[in-house]
Amino acid sequence: MRIGLHIGDQSDLQSQIGQVRAAAEHGLASAFFNQVLASDPLTVAALAGAAVPGIELGTAVVQTYPRHPISLAGQALTVAAATGNRFTLGIGPSHRQLIEGVYGLSYDRPAHHTREYLSALRAELSGTGHVQVPGAQSPQVLLSALGPVMLRIAGELADGTVTVWATPATIADHIRPRIDAVAKDPRVVAAVVLSVTARPDAVRDELAGVVGFASDFASYRAVLDRQGQSNVVETIVAGDEDTVAAAVRAYADAGATDVLVSLVGDDTEKARTLKLAGELARSL
Repeated sequence: MRIGLHIGDQSDLQSQIGQVRAAAEHGLASAFFNQVLASDPLTVAALAGAAVPGIELGTAVVQTYPRHPISLAGQALTVAAATGNRFTLGIGPSHRQLIEGVYGLSYDRPAHHTREYLSALRAELSGTGHVQVPGAQSPQVLLSALGPVMLRIAGELADGTVTVWATPATIADHIRPRIDAVAKDPRVVAAVVLSVTARPDAVRDELAGVVGFASDFASYRAVLDRQGQSNVVETIVAGDEDTVAAAVRAYADAGATDVLVSLVGDDTEKARTLKLAGELARSL
């Protein structure tokens, strides 16, 4: 299993590039950027690729509805060329609350939209469409998927899936069986919030006000119900080194091919967590 860093904060560009550099220095395999209402993740990935050699760069994930597949293909191939083809494109339809409430776009039939979008995107990335970028190879494409329909689409049309808020049991009993049924050797990338800390309850309480709202998004609500949980903060792994290491190993045992570590807590806790992630990256 490969371990990478998931960067979803809204810090300045140099801070985000510094996080990629720190990930590489600790021996992590990758750094993936989330799309929030801040820096553009593809642009940051290209800048990070120029500044930090060797490490895989990716998005986890870019929202599909606001970006035409031809435009996204052009962006992704440009990032691939700029990074020496170290780029992986993670995409997803996002959530009704964001697509309709923020972007003002229709969120009608998201699974149908995703299937059509991926079909068009893969054609453009392959060079058989409109977009041609010299020096670029078609990047791997990952789809954010938690439910059965989206997992089937991920297996049929993408190179794997990106999950969030999913426990090891959900990976083993729900994610892997469904994507494996339609795909050979898919990539299963689990984004996991980790904190090596002496104050696990306090860390979760601090995050509740930041990410707790996501518990009401339909796809996350479904996976939480499956896991017998009421809030996404219950999926945060927080505790001493042994506790966090055991959880990461559980994801490996469950069939995750990659774990993307989201660092939370204060600066000291984040540093301890990153150090542990590097140690695990060398041992798993």
